[in-house]
Parts: sequence; C-alpha cells; structure tokens
Amino acid sequence: MVTAAYSYLGSSTLDDGLTLQTSGGPAAHPRFFTGFLTSPGAAATGLLAVAEVARTRYFRPLPPASLDPVVTAGSDRLRFESFSGCCGVYARLDVLPGGLDGEILAHGTTNVDVNLPLQRALTRVGRSDPMHVAVGPDDLTVTTFDGPLVEKKVPLPSRWLRGFAEAQVLTSRFDARAAIGVAEARALFQRLPATDKSVLWAVPAGRSLRFTSRPTPGAVCLPGAGRLSALKPFLRYATGLRVFGPAVSAGSAPVASTWELSMPTLRLSVTLSPEPSRGFSGEGAVLEALASDEVADDADLISALLSWDPAIDVDALAGASGLAAGRVRDALTQLGTAGRVGYDVAEAGYFHRTLPYTAAAVERMNPRLAGARALISAGAVTLGAEVSVVVSGDETYHVRHESQSCTCPWWAKHRGGRGPCKHVLAVRMAHAGETAATIEKAEAAA
Repeated sequence: MVTAAYSYLGSSTLDDGLTLQTSGGPAAHPRFFTGFLTSPGAAATGLLAVAEVARTRYFRPLPPASLDPVVTAGSDRLRFESFSGCCGVYARLDVLPGGLDGEILAHGTTNVDVNLPLQRALTRVGRSDPMHVAVGPDDLTVTTFDGPLVEKKVPLPSRWLRGFAEAQVLTSRFDARAAIGVAEARALFQRLPATDKSVLWAVPAGRSLRFTSRPTPGAVCLPGAGRLSALKPFLRYATGLRVFGPAVSAGSAPVASTWELSMPTLRLSVTLSPEPSRGFSGEGAVLEALASDEVADDADLISALLSWDPAIDVDALAGASGLAAGRVRDALTQLGTAGRVGYDVAEAGYFHRTLPYTAAAVERMNPRLAGARALISAGAVTLGAEVSVVVSGDETYHVRHESQSCTCPWWAKHRGGRGPCKHVLAVRMAHAGETAATIEKAEAAA
C-alpha cells in the first residue's frame, strides 16, 4: 500500500475557538484560515458528519478507523472531505463564502485531526454559539511548558486517493435529478431503513420522491439507504435536499449517486458507490485517462495553469492552453487521479486541491494498469484489424475493438461496468503506440 504520512504539532482543540491542526501545505504547518463561522451549529454538525463517515465501515462493519478528513482552502471557501473505512461513501462539507467571517490566509490541502475530544466538543456547539476557526496553529512551538512536542503521524491510504479519483470521474457525469424541501426530506429519511443494504431507485413524485425496486428513466439510484445516516443530524439546519446521478434507463445496473443537504452558507453531501459492497477505489473509471500519453502531456500543461478559484473554468483553461475543451476535461480527469482536482456536482464544475501524491505513484496503485503495461513489455499483445489477441499466462484472450469487450473472466463478470480489464487496456495502449521500449524509457525517466 502506498501511503503519505501526515504529522501534527498537537491535537485539535475547542476552547475559545476551534483550532484544527494541519499537517502541511504550501508552507510548514500553515494557517489556511482564521475567523468565525457564521453558522456555527450547522458547521459543527457537518464536520461531525464528515468525521463519522471517515471512521465508519458500512459494509462488514469493523471497529472505528482513525482516519482524518482532508481540508482544502480555496480562494473563498473551505472544503472538508472523507471516505468511509470501506471506501464506498464519500462525504464533503463545503463552507461557502457566506459561511466564513474571516480571512483565508493561504491556499492548499492538508489532513486535519478531528480527534475524540474535539468530536465531543463539537456536539456541544449550539446554533448561535460563537465559533472561531483557525486551520493550523499560529506558530511552530517544538517544546512547551507542559512538555515536549507530540507528533502524530496519520497515513492517508492509497484507497482514499484512488477513491478521490474515481469519485471525481463518476460525479462529473452527474446531473441534478430531483430537489425537495426540507419537510419532505425529513419525511423521506424517516421512511428509510437504518441498515438497509439493498439497491433502491428514487423517482420524483410531486413534491417528494418515491422508491421503486427497478430503474426507470429519470430515477436516481439509492444503493444502501443505511449509508445516508450521516446526513440525518444536518436536517435540522438544511433548507432542502438535492439528488444527483447519471442518466439511467429501464434495466440499468446500479450506479453511484450524490445526496446533498444545503443551506445558504453550507452544503453537506454524501456520494454512494454503486453497491454497498463496492468501494470507489475499485471502480476503474480513471484507467482510460491514465493509459494515454497525450492526456498525460495535456495534464502537465493544465496543471501549470490551475488556480485556486472556487470553480475551474474549462473554457478559460481551453483558451489559455490552446487545447480543445474535451482535451481539457480529459486532462482534468488525469489530474484527478493524483488528487489534484475534485468535482462539485452542485456547481457542475471542478475545483483545485493538492494531495501528496504524484501521477507515477497513482499508476502503481492501479493493478490493472500495471498489468496492461506488463503485457505490452512481455510482447503478449498481437494487434488485429477487428480483434486483437492477448496472451496472459497460460490463457489466450480475444479483444474486440468495436465493443471493447474481452473473453476474460473479468469482462464476463462485470461487462465493462467497472472499467476495462487489463487486456482491453493493453490493446488500447498498443494501438496508441505504446511498446516495451516506450515503457522502459518512461520507467527509467521516473
């Protein structure tokens, strides 16, 4: 497993104000933001929800994990993100410009320490209690009168990074499917079973939603209603519920969806993987972008042009880079695989973040991509006009170009629903000109 170790100067605290310890950014242990939150009770509840998702395994529950949310400071907002222990639920709290009464001092991304004492303190924050937030300490005190510096190291698992990448690709294909008022949302949540792991479909019905067991056009998938539990405490502050998902038709397989509670100053959302037993880290939606040399070059160019604006303007990047808008989107997908870019379904746009990973490290986290490169390096791919042949171990598989299908067991099981198999990837890469020599050269350069 590839990990990045985060270290903290101490524990996060809630005394006269909330101080969230950071572990890095553009400067050593910086303060990203200092000021008051204008909706303190709601913000505390939302942060607790993100922390709850981080320590929960919704599929095959185990003891709580000690994983801390990621916080990103943009030009005018804060975003707190986490994945569940099973990597099947992605949670995010967006503190919007109206929710901040203070100054963003620096832009960047880090892990924050939401420890048990802080969680208990946040539960005591009332709707109108003053709440001051400083993301990071004011100074670097190695030793204090109370004792030596305590450094806490927290690994960010590779599954989280892969989850960020997959969630970004999947949600970029979402559209808003339904919006209901908070009264209807409360009634809806009361009807949902607390631990249900079945796949339901939500269909707009008047001012609310009704649930069916089969997909229909316009429906939104609800895979595992119990995984929405972290949203419930926020209902007392929200003004409405919006639901996002991809287009579906009768007979569609389960798909991911986003459920968002919002108010003028905050948005709290959870994105659910297509099935409770499936984590985002294994969806394979990013593999095609990773396999393209052209996209990698485009991503380097777009990376240099990224700013910390609240939303990334694809058309502006296209104009600045000279690339077509489609190539810019592909480049953003590539950057998402290294945690550099996320996607906000509420604003239908990308946003900038930075995580301590390189694209090369991300490639090592994707076994299918590594397997495809190994097949090319071994000379196991024979390209054909309509069907290519891939020898893998003692087996020979056939990849049809038009349908992008394969005769391997992976394809037979998933039918392309979890990304391409390594044989299809290898054929695509070989068609694009990748050879054993180009792979060796790239590995030597890395």
